[in-house]
Amino acid sequence: MRSLLALIFSASVLAISCASAETRLFIIADRFDQCLAKGDKCGASAARTYCQSRDFAQASSYRRVDPDEITGSVPKSGANCSHGHCDEYVAITCQR
Repeated sequence: MRSLLALIFSASVLAISCASAETRLFIIADRFDQCLAKGDKCGASAARTYCQSRDFAQASSYRRVDPDEITGSVPKSGANCSHGHCDEYVAITCQR
């Protein structure tokens, strides 16, 4: 009986800890890190640093985002260019 209660308790603790894992998607204008904008492996460090600066433990993914994929007030192509330099939009998924 005690082992059954211990098993139930352990399963409950595990379920609660999994439920508390938080994932959040950030979309940023990236002007500096081409590795991040291209989704290359070398962008992992920048993505991790971005997540850690927002109190998340790690970046689970990152990729370039087309402005048409974003709802809201993101300028269309060409409207966000100044002096021949255009912003790249990057989606970074962070986890606690």
